[in-house]
Amino acid sequence: MYIARRRNKKGRNEERDQQLKKLNYRFLQELKSVPVFMTLEENKSYLNELFQDSSDFVIREFKIQNSLNAIMFFIDGMANTDLVNDAMKSLMILEGDESLIDNISDTTLPVSQIQKTDNYSDLLLSVLGGDTGLIVERNNKALLMGIRGMEKRSINEPDTESVVRGPREGFVENLRTNTSMIRRKLKTPHLKMKPLTIGRESNTSIVVAYMNNIADPAIVEEVMRRLEKIDIDAVLESGYIEEFIQDSAYSPFPQIQYTERPDVVAGAMLQGRVAILVDGTPFVMIVPFVFAEILQASEDFYERFQIATLIRWLRYIFLILSLLTPGMYVAITTYHQDLLPTTLLLSVAAAREAIPFPAVVEALIMEITFEALREAGIRLPKTIGSAVSILGALVVGQAAVEAGIVSAPMVIVVSLTGIASFTIPRFNGAIAIRMLRFPIIIAAALFGMYGIMIAVMLILGHMAALRSFGIPYLSPIGPLSAGDLKDIAIRPPWWSMKSRPAYLSLQDTERQGTELPQEIMNQSGQKGQTIPHRNGQEGDVK
Repeated sequence: MYIARRRNKKGRNEERDQQLKKLNYRFLQELKSVPVFMTLEENKSYLNELFQDSSDFVIREFKIQNSLNAIMFFIDGMANTDLVNDAMKSLMILEGDESLIDNISDTTLPVSQIQKTDNYSDLLLSVLGGDTGLIVERNNKALLMGIRGMEKRSINEPDTESVVRGPREGFVENLRTNTSMIRRKLKTPHLKMKPLTIGRESNTSIVVAYMNNIADPAIVEEVMRRLEKIDIDAVLESGYIEEFIQDSAYSPFPQIQYTERPDVVAGAMLQGRVAILVDGTPFVMIVPFVFAEILQASEDFYERFQIATLIRWLRYIFLILSLLTPGMYVAITTYHQDLLPTTLLLSVAAAREAIPFPAVVEALIMEITFEALREAGIRLPKTIGSAVSILGALVVGQAAVEAGIVSAPMVIVVSLTGIASFTIPRFNGAIAIRMLRFPIIIAAALFGMYGIMIAVMLILGHMAALRSFGIPYLSPIGPLSAGDLKDIAIRPPWWSMKSRPAYLSLQDTERQGTELPQEIMNQSGQKGQTIPHRNGQEGDVK
């Protein structure tokens, strides 16, 4: 009998080894075909084989009430070792029986998050994510304990999206911290968060968040479909996913918004958009995304609507200046000198008299130099980055003018263009404008103002053909949605924004009730008629 059992065990081991050699899995999901073995020795040897030469993998063998063998395993640095020790202490005083796993999960372990699994796919995915696994002799199921203890960055205000008025919190690299920050903004069961795992080797956790009573189900389904089709070895940042799921990969314009602010994500989902959170990065993607939102900042909706509207107008003006100013300078100085007043024309001609290069070469030299200085200021340490920027802008610029390499008007034009580009709230939108500036300069050098007009028409035609998850990129201007124009050129007061954007085909378009907005409009604002006022004499009340 003993020899027969040894032969059966040896046969199972050989079968398991052959199965592992044939597996050669690309995704951890393919390990669903490998079950949790009944004997502890098989599970232990299998885990040691999977994590061979992995110094951070910890496996601890112990006995339950001195009678039943068990192992607990986790990744060092990702699990809370104090809670692991507490769980192990609780197990050591447990009496073993046939339903041991059920007893452990229901009555013994002092852990709030416990789940069972019968395959190595779910087991390894959870353990590699920071959970602690438990396997007990004579049980073909394992327990996964959510006792993670990874180090994480504290919540701070994002440097790239700072505001004068608004929340001072930003996302961090921990996925669950980010989802909790969104849940704190939207305390409703309508907020849904669907989990995904992408990456053959990284197995990065993804969460798709949306409001199921507002968002268009077709957009949610399309987002899930594109994400599930991604086949890549690793996802280390949300930018990996952005290039896979955007509609037009060769367009310079961003079709996906990203942000570090929870309030921006919550506001976008209340408009019917879908958020994509990626573990390991503080940047959350929002789809669909239209061009008008490039010039909108979260602070627009926190300040009073008059100042928000004025600032929005300034952004539109400086967007045009950032895109066209260098090209217009080249076109005017090369072809259309008669457009300048005589005094200004003489001043520009005198400044360019000793310059050996044509205006287009001068513009390209200055634009490329400015972009290099901006990149250097970002990459260098903060302690010397500002010094390098001042050195490049003042010393080098002044020296270039005095040496006769570039003219003073060109320095002014490039400086104005750089300042204008910084007024665009969305960094990815500002990058698109900076890239398009160069072909416009070349078109202006070739055809003057006609070249600029042709280039602008081509850009508008390209934008009109773009889509972001089926939504036209120029919405609500093209195609026209008259009711949504009030939040494009101006920022209307909150009491007048009764409906959500109509171009998104939402399930629920009503944003707020109508009683107070109607009262405000009827009275041309709240004038306090319902509040009694004294006319200056004691006891005399109007």
